Amino acid sequence: MVVLTFKKPASQVDSKNGVENIEAADTKSLFSMTDTEILEGIYATHVVSHEHDRLDVHSLFSITESILKCSKQIVDNITQKVPRVHAETMDGITITPGFSTPLCVLKSIVREVPCKAPGESYAHDATLKILNKVSKYSWEAKAVLALAAFSLEYGEFWLSAQHQQSDQLAMSVAFLKGVPVLLKPENLEQRGKAVADLNNVMMSTLQVIDCIFQLEKLSISHNEVKELREILASARKDISVNVYWCIITMVACATNVTLLTSNEGKSHDLVQYTHKVTIILNKLKQQLKICKEEIEKLQTYTKLKQLFQIPTEVMEVIKTLIFSKGDAETTIFNGSTQKMVQVDILRTKNVLLFISSVDISEDYLSLLIPIHDSLNENDDYKIIWMPIAEEWTEELQVKFESLRVKMPWYTVGQISAQVAGIKYIKEDWNFKGKPMLVVLNTKGQLQHSNALHMISIWGPEALPFTHKREEQLLSSLQDTWFVSVVGAIHPSVSEWIEKEKYIFFYGGDSSWTTQFHEKASAFINDDVLTNSKIYMELYHVGKTADSKGGDDSFSTFWSAIETMFHIKVHNKQFDDVAKQVQKLLSYKNDKSGWAVLVQGRKLVTIAAGSTIYSVLEHYPQWGPNVTITVESLGTCINGEHEKEKQKEVELTGHACSCFNISSVAGSTLEAMVCVECGNPMETFISYKCCHVKKKGKHTMIIKIKVMYGPTKYRKLHTRVI
Repeated sequence: MVVLTFKKPASQVDSKNGVENIEAADTKSLFSMTDTEILEGIYATHVVSHEHDRLDVHSLFSITESILKCSKQIVDNITQKVPRVHAETMDGITITPGFSTPLCVLKSIVREVPCKAPGESYAHDATLKILNKVSKYSWEAKAVLALAAFSLEYGEFWLSAQHQQSDQLAMSVAFLKGVPVLLKPENLEQRGKAVADLNNVMMSTLQVIDCIFQLEKLSISHNEVKELREILASARKDISVNVYWCIITMVACATNVTLLTSNEGKSHDLVQYTHKVTIILNKLKQQLKICKEEIEKLQTYTKLKQLFQIPTEVMEVIKTLIFSKGDAETTIFNGSTQKMVQVDILRTKNVLLFISSVDISEDYLSLLIPIHDSLNENDDYKIIWMPIAEEWTEELQVKFESLRVKMPWYTVGQISAQVAGIKYIKEDWNFKGKPMLVVLNTKGQLQHSNALHMISIWGPEALPFTHKREEQLLSSLQDTWFVSVVGAIHPSVSEWIEKEKYIFFYGGDSSWTTQFHEKASAFINDDVLTNSKIYMELYHVGKTADSKGGDDSFSTFWSAIETMFHIKVHNKQFDDVAKQVQKLLSYKNDKSGWAVLVQGRKLVTIAAGSTIYSVLEHYPQWGPNVTITVESLGTCINGEHEKEKQKEVELTGHACSCFNISSVAGSTLEAMVCVECGNPMETFISYKCCHVKKKGKHTMIIKIKVMYGPTKYRKLHTRVI
């Protein structure tokens, strides 16, 4: 095996051209060396200079590219006997006026190419010598100069081969270059594959240099774009090593041409060079692809910014959001007919964009299907599902198909790529994976950034799903908000509400809920309440499945309360209802219990477990002046609750607490104050990793943790979640 080394004492280095002694210790095969080891051998050949500024690299590359492509065409014509393609069908040459060919440099490079004894060590030696000759040029210029020098020789060879039968001068030049030897039928048959391999690696090397140029151009024009900066930096950090492999490959190719035109007919094995260049090319192409995708995202993002600033028509917005520039088809899937249709069918419509990942609960379908059915009577509104995935896999494809057939509305048809406006959807609409329903009017103007919350409470009544309509619905709630969001939690609850019964909703750990149930049951069965025909029911918000095997009431209940919280905060309505919602949320994970009392649709009180328990426990001591009737019971309980609460405050101070709010698409939490003490609340972000036991995948849930109250109370009285 031929072995190389790059670390040598000064005495073993040729000071004239920087070539190292191959026979030193600690040697290693060229193709097994790391990029770092390659760099150690070539970094000394590079001199920081402005010499390359005087070289028109792009013109030189354009000429070189033309030479190699034309040469390859001639080779294909000869070896494969295909019809001749005239030069005018080739790509044109772009040359800057005043371009001057660096002929001396090109000839000096050619002189370093070994004619015999092929091998890694000779190719490496020649490469180092060439790098020393072009030391003052940029890395891109070094690669182009080496490629141009090779193309000069290679082009002359095949040009003379093409015209040797019709031109005396071409015949003479061809003879000196060994063309007749290679083109002998028997030799061409034996060496045809080697010539084809030579052409393939040559064209791959040309593509590598072209990719380097493209990345360099992007780094100049988009260096300030943060999304591209890291990708470009990663691509450009390998440029010197990539140039080294381009030059050494050209050296190997040049040597091979000489060997193939000799009578001996030995060829230089290019397999390893081909493999190395292919790896580099694929990596560069991938980096370019990522860069171009990011650039297109940025361009789409900018266009969407402009479209939403100036009213236009919804069709232009939809097309920009969904389709990339290169998309030939602009079709969407009609869930009602199960057929693809042109997206223009949404023209002049108000569009509800259902944006989500593919991993969504079918509860969202149950929520939207009644909306879709009601909109069938109003043809001015259409729903379209836009599934978002970072990378489409076969598993996601299956999930997508199973969901799509259940949706009667429209669906984005391109399931193999991201929607074009993903950057805008994430950054401006705050999409973080959770489903959202963005509402656009016929002019493409944003009417609501996420109407799912209002739909989950009011259903079709929320039409036309605008912020103004949401504010109207909110203002109509007042003391009925609680029943509006959780009243449908169970059929029995709905029935109790219709009968105007008193209902205690309660929760906490099993010990407290058991005690409260006993105390509340005793209270309900008291003779005074029975004789006054006061009917009261108990509903335990627990984490166990109900009698029908459905989802636990705990998740359903608290999801509805959080939805109300987000609606109030998003609409900046920090009124009494918002304070009540906030107070209730602080009890969510409080093991010491909580309770909410309603009468029919009217909210009576929200209480901590210890306080409401004391109210019921002290019922016999309420006093002779308290008259309990159906109408007065709520007022009595509320009054006693305030008395018990004041006792606790006098004893321990404000019972400030904390609560968690899950991040929600399309919303940003505002600054809040404690409902108990009025102090500002500090906001923290916590992360909880939910391990999904399916193919080893993990899901990350982000939550906002809000702390109430002043520090001196927080340390003593915070309920830790």
